[in-house]
Amino acid sequence: MKTEEVKFEDLIEKLKNNFSESDLRDIKKAYDFAYEKHKGMVRLTKEPYITHPLNVALILSDLNVDKVTIMGALLHEVINNAETTEEEIEKAFGTEILSIVKSVSTINRLELPDDKESSAIYLRKVLVGLAEDVRVLFIKLADRLHNMRTIWAVNPEKQKKKASETVNVLIPIAHRLGIYSIKSELEDLCLKYLKPEVYEDILKQLDATIPELEEVLEAMQDSISTILMENGIKFQIKSRVKSVYSIYKKLSKGKKWNEIYDILALRVIVEKESDCYLTIGLIHSKFHPLPKRFKDYIAMPKENMYQSLHTGVFGIDGKIFEIQVRTHEMDEIAEKGIASHWSYKEQGTRKIQNMMEQKLEIFRNMIDSYKETTSDIDFAANVNADILGDLIYVFTPRGDVVELPKGSTPVDFAYRIHSKVGDTTVGAIVNDEIVPLSYELQDNDVIKINTNKNSTPSKEWLDFVKTTAAKSKIKSYFSKQDRTDYIENGKNILERELRKQKLSFSDVFSEEKLSKILKDLKMQEMEDIYLAIGSFRYTAGYIIKLSTEEKHNVTDALIEKVSNKNRTFPKNNNKNDIVVGEYSDILVTLAKCCKPVKGDNIIGYITKGEGITVHRADCPNILEKEERTISVSWSDNNENEYFTDIYIETLNDKNYVSELINKASTKNINVVSLTTNDTNDNTMYNLTIKVKNATELNDFLDSLYTLSFVKKAGKK
Repeated sequence: MKTEEVKFEDLIEKLKNNFSESDLRDIKKAYDFAYEKHKGMVRLTKEPYITHPLNVALILSDLNVDKVTIMGALLHEVINNAETTEEEIEKAFGTEILSIVKSVSTINRLELPDDKESSAIYLRKVLVGLAEDVRVLFIKLADRLHNMRTIWAVNPEKQKKKASETVNVLIPIAHRLGIYSIKSELEDLCLKYLKPEVYEDILKQLDATIPELEEVLEAMQDSISTILMENGIKFQIKSRVKSVYSIYKKLSKGKKWNEIYDILALRVIVEKESDCYLTIGLIHSKFHPLPKRFKDYIAMPKENMYQSLHTGVFGIDGKIFEIQVRTHEMDEIAEKGIASHWSYKEQGTRKIQNMMEQKLEIFRNMIDSYKETTSDIDFAANVNADILGDLIYVFTPRGDVVELPKGSTPVDFAYRIHSKVGDTTVGAIVNDEIVPLSYELQDNDVIKINTNKNSTPSKEWLDFVKTTAAKSKIKSYFSKQDRTDYIENGKNILERELRKQKLSFSDVFSEEKLSKILKDLKMQEMEDIYLAIGSFRYTAGYIIKLSTEEKHNVTDALIEKVSNKNRTFPKNNNKNDIVVGEYSDILVTLAKCCKPVKGDNIIGYITKGEGITVHRADCPNILEKEERTISVSWSDNNENEYFTDIYIETLNDKNYVSELINKASTKNINVVSLTTNDTNDNTMYNLTIKVKNATELNDFLDSLYTLSFVKKAGKK
């Protein structure tokens, strides 16, 4: 199958009206760099390799993206497929371009291990986590579109694998970014390779009726044009037959071919928003509208900024037509999404910038969730709800539209309005009726939140709130509250101890003495001392002894605490990972040198001024320091995850990053960082990962030996 030949001049022709001469020179520099790096390389389609990045840039040029995105598209394969160093890219193009090219390169090394939803979620997680600059996703989507256009050149198994990956991962992201032009073509291409018989059958049925359909479309177009011209409305009109994928979706829901009434579609583009409503009214005055088919996405835009009026009417020959009416700007956003206005950020167009920032905030929330969440299941739920799931549109009493994930509650709504509103919520009225705070909101609900400035959040809210943002803000409130309670508790304990010893606060904590105590304990202010006492890290008596300059150090305090059998400590307070002696309320630190995980044999080391540091029992840094070690053990009730370092030694014949990450994914292991070190004979991969315990870690290490290229793997 021969593909149309493209040249760099084609790209410049498309860009010249939107870019300065200086910008075009930078783009030419990026093209020349990529051309030299890919020289002599050929794709499976038998074309020079440079045609791929050039086509990706051409696809993006239709979206009106900025110069950096075009340059990133031209350079996006120079690391993976041209052995270019990061230093070369940074020296030639700067850190911004390097960052984008690195992110695209990392994404392109990842593959979907299987067809399971968990695998798709993992890849979505990586995509969102890496794409802190949304332009990385623009390039990835265009990269996949060109690869899908030329995927006929690879074997059928890989065709299906890539099509499945595209459906599960990239099409939903294209939808959320509002890039319809890419989303629609990807849908048709994926159907072609995943269900070729269905695709061909729909094409045949369409082809059989195309002449008739085009004739009816032309007649309907002429009729609407006449109405609009008679009423002095400036317009453009486009007609199309519904896409193969759209028809497939209708058929897959049980409809028969002769029951799909909206195969014919017309789009009317007008000058002003008011003309949109006037146009719909004029069309309805001549053609009878279908009941319940009118949708106003102008007053209530979709989550991807899509705005348009939709209606269905009985038109020429009694056929049903789907009609969309929108302005030129709405049409551009509908086709290209936020990519079409990326460069507006620099030009100060506030409306576009605000819309774009709202959409990017969804991705940033997911990135924050990725950093905080230890569970893949939790993260998957957040991704599906906040990015890839269904959304609803509700209203404030003033008529402002608020977008929320389906299943959201009045508490989610309150926190979307403002953190203070969420924190002080006491009740909700939906559509003039009082509802519980756990009520599941519906499309078009009007919500009024009742607040009380003296009220605070309830931990029970965490059982029913839907949005990541609401959960995060509720947890944050209670985290701050716990700190406040500890400080208040510590202050009371210290005051009681001072009264017991008949000492005055001003004498014990004079400016000079307080400065010394803070320095010894490596603290910043008096509040930190209260916190340490209230959380039972140090006793009030020990703090007072430090002030009176008695020879009493941190080591003494910890030993005193652990050996003091008469002192009462909080029961069932297993917030910590480690139990020291009989106590789980002593704050400890896991050693960074050996990074113990639950299940390892461990030992505590009392560090002057630092408290207790927990090492693996075989850690070389602890073997000769028995005089300051102390018995410690793992808490039974804690289910945290732990950072640990491992090494993987492989053959030195290719880059195995993708395979290693995929293996980690199948074992539900979170890879935090990865570095490599090459020698003549092998490549050493150094990974920092998160695991629940030593059993999970050892299971993962054992599984690595199922990979033929792995020579050795172990804990550092």
